[in-house]
Amino acid sequence: MVQDLNGYMANSINRIMVTAGRAMLRNPREALFALRMRRKFRKSKATRERVKSETGIDVPPFLIASIATTCNLHCKGCYARQNGIAADDGASQRATLSATQWREIFNEAAAMGINFALLAGGEPLTRRDLLEEICKVKEMIFPVFTNGTMMNDRYIEFFRNNLNMVPVVSLEGDAATTDSRRGTGIFRRAAEAMKKMDAARLFYGISITVTTENMREVTSEEYIQRLRDMGCRLIVYVEYVPTDEATAHLALGDAEVAQLATILAEREAWRHDMLLISFPGDEKNMGGCLAAGRGFFHIGPDGAAEPCPFSPYSDSNVATMGLKQAMNSPLFRRIRGANALDWKHTGGCTLYEHRDEVEAMLNENRPCDK
Repeated sequence: MVQDLNGYMANSINRIMVTAGRAMLRNPREALFALRMRRKFRKSKATRERVKSETGIDVPPFLIASIATTCNLHCKGCYARQNGIAADDGASQRATLSATQWREIFNEAAAMGINFALLAGGEPLTRRDLLEEICKVKEMIFPVFTNGTMMNDRYIEFFRNNLNMVPVVSLEGDAATTDSRRGTGIFRRAAEAMKKMDAARLFYGISITVTTENMREVTSEEYIQRLRDMGCRLIVYVEYVPTDEATAHLALGDAEVAQLATILAEREAWRHDMLLISFPGDEKNMGGCLAAGRGFFHIGPDGAAEPCPFSPYSDSNVATMGLKQAMNSPLFRRIRGANALDWKHTGGCTLYEHRDEVEAMLNENRPCDK
């Protein structure tokens, strides 16, 4: 188990920035940006330690924020639709914060030493107004997870002018696999977006949902080289979390997670100018799951502080109480105090698999109905 998680995470972030710097060498402007951010992030560890000494709160270096509640696709097994975050235009069950509120949240995050906020949805590119405010928080990097279908010339220019916003296009593998989950023709449209970003020499990434069925394909040397040839320098492998029991067999078990880590380390050594990341990764070597503020937590579109995107339970809101108080919420404290982040699970998300226990913890803090 990791004894100094803050130090472990800081070293991991430094490794990410070093590799990102190598990946950006074809664009001197981006390479200089990576060097500057690496210097800033070195100071973040001390900032997080100072906040802990003053407040007793462990500050995570990462956040995940679902900033959009609409999406133009209907991907099979989408957790955001399952959890009521994403829907067709105007149909979401969740309220959304204003652009100004999101900027205030990330300003506070930067001041606490948080380095990254992964922007999800829905489809983040439907909220240009939010992105134009968020990009002003220059002390943080914002990977923007998009399906790529809205990547027009105007957005290419936006990302060129705001290097702290990193587009990450979602694929499932080849054209047949991607279209099977995301819809006919989506791979072609994503590939067109990749071609535009490559022509502009943008640093961009690909996000792949890894299952027991596609892991061999998407981690092969041939597939990674194909993405590199298209200009990709970052691949985020997101381990599949089942949204219903019928797809539980697709989730990686402990053996597959360990195998994935080994393969990615080998591939990164082979392609040293690419950054290959698995999420959530080898939780055993990190002392358990990093959710509920231990390494990250999720902010819903309405500001709700949730343990992770796959565990949409909340008793606090960052827009009304701020990040520090939300991170110290009764629910987060109960999850960490019960050692819930190291619960046994067969694959996917620990807290999703133990959602009944998490919901019971949430209800401990609620008054009984009269």
